[in-house]
Amino acid sequence: MTPKLILFFTLFLLPQTFHNRGFFAAVAALRGGGKWDLLQSSIGISAMHMQLLHNDKIVAFDRTNIGPSNISLPAGKCHHGVSGGGSFGGNKTPPDDNCTAHSVEYDVVSNSIRPVLVLSDFWCSSASVSPAGTLIQTGGYGEGTRVVRRFNPCNDAECDWEEIKYGLTRPRWYSTDHILPDGRQIIVGGRRAFNYEFFPKSGPADAVYSLPFLAQTTDPGQGAENNLYPFVLLNVDGNLFIFANNRAILLDYVNNVVVRQYPQIPGGEPRNYPSSGSAVLLPLKNLKGSTTMAEVLVCGGSPKDAYYNARRNIFVGALNTCGRIVITDPNPVWITEEMPFPRVMGDMVVLPTGNVLIINGATNGAAGWDLARNPAFHPVLYRPDGPPRSRFDLQNPNKIPRMYHSTAVLITDGRVLVAGSNPHATYKFTNVAFPTELSMEAFSPSYLDPKYAALRPEILSPASQSWLSYGEVVSVQFKVSGKVDLSSVKVTMVSPAFSTHSFSMNQRLLVLNIVKVKAAGEESYGIDVVAPDSGNLAPSGYYLLFVVHREIPSKGIWVHIQ
Repeated sequence: MTPKLILFFTLFLLPQTFHNRGFFAAVAALRGGGKWDLLQSSIGISAMHMQLLHNDKIVAFDRTNIGPSNISLPAGKCHHGVSGGGSFGGNKTPPDDNCTAHSVEYDVVSNSIRPVLVLSDFWCSSASVSPAGTLIQTGGYGEGTRVVRRFNPCNDAECDWEEIKYGLTRPRWYSTDHILPDGRQIIVGGRRAFNYEFFPKSGPADAVYSLPFLAQTTDPGQGAENNLYPFVLLNVDGNLFIFANNRAILLDYVNNVVVRQYPQIPGGEPRNYPSSGSAVLLPLKNLKGSTTMAEVLVCGGSPKDAYYNARRNIFVGALNTCGRIVITDPNPVWITEEMPFPRVMGDMVVLPTGNVLIINGATNGAAGWDLARNPAFHPVLYRPDGPPRSRFDLQNPNKIPRMYHSTAVLITDGRVLVAGSNPHATYKFTNVAFPTELSMEAFSPSYLDPKYAALRPEILSPASQSWLSYGEVVSVQFKVSGKVDLSSVKVTMVSPAFSTHSFSMNQRLLVLNIVKVKAAGEESYGIDVVAPDSGNLAPSGYYLLFVVHREIPSKGIWVHIQ
């Protein structure tokens, strides 16, 4: 039997019960790729939230009401008066002398950790990065529900969180943020919050805008007050695509008008928390303002009854389908594809090549404490431009379960950093099926294999931290030591995302329009590309810019567009 035929029988004819770790190890021998490395056995916290900033440092944090963490704050720094978990957290109020950190800064270059002070609880919160590069983080739990927190990147190990106690008008827990073309961020939804607001405020200080769609799409099986972590994506016309459970709209947030309703995703199953699928805006190409095609991919999740079944210790299989829709099409239609196996709580990371990595999660159950089983150890690579029914590739597995409250972010060198996993109400390290996970790993896609070193571009100019203007022609100089195929070269810009609860907020990748590509000397080449022409395509701020040659990306450089 040929390897392809073996793979067919393995993936499509074996029953669902064989979807376990040993099963996937056999499959990986046929279709594996990528490499795992342990970076830190403990960063001191379980990284429920993560964001890469433009100084190549990652801010990670979990909850302040979970009790002491495993990393201490510097001498003289403590957080006091943190609220307890109450009926939701199940934890007592930590003592006022709790001087452990619940936020850390990870330095990618030095592979080191620094504890960071935060005062209020940002459990299950949301964030965006401002045009100036400041992480603006909103909401949370208890006394943190209306707090706005700022983290300004620094290189002197002195930066902590700054807090605005009543920066939000409404309490926000499980809401979604997105940076807007005008530099503000919008905060959408949350628990019992069928509305949205902005930060900073440009109108009345207490302005909140009703969004009935969030109430209309609640799943009765999950509780009528819940419509949590909706998928919010900026369309190329400046409006917002908002997906909640199984339906989507296009919102003109300036005039508070729903300008379009999209068809229900096939099958009608919920995809948002706690069903917890994931979604991405696929790479934007042929950048020509509002005529640019925009396409959304939604993958995984769990059936309507999965959450309450899991609470009765019945762990139903997750969804194995993805829905793909061109949201700029006059008559949009969902196209359904099947992943190699089911996945709930998976993170979707757009790689510099434009492919999508689906990583973390489980194959049974739902999001929530102790509500999932059978970790999804194998990442899956999705190739948007591949032929239909041949777009998914299984990748090599890790050994650490990454369950509820896991995260994944792309970093400058093209690796994906993975951390978190605490499927319990408190830190638990023993006598449980899935212990609290404090480690941080890196997944290196196969494009980082040493065998591709000769094909890997190195950007010579512009320098990292360069500033670009909208519509500017940018000359990028790069070198390649191996045989060059100039027809395969492209330049991509990626906005680093805020990762939490299986959704990467503000994630987008743009493939820049090429003016010309030419040889510029021995092993050196030049490519002129056009920067995006508006904030609708690329909101002002910091991006990672990559040169990609024969599907092998360079190390990224930071650019700022305005």
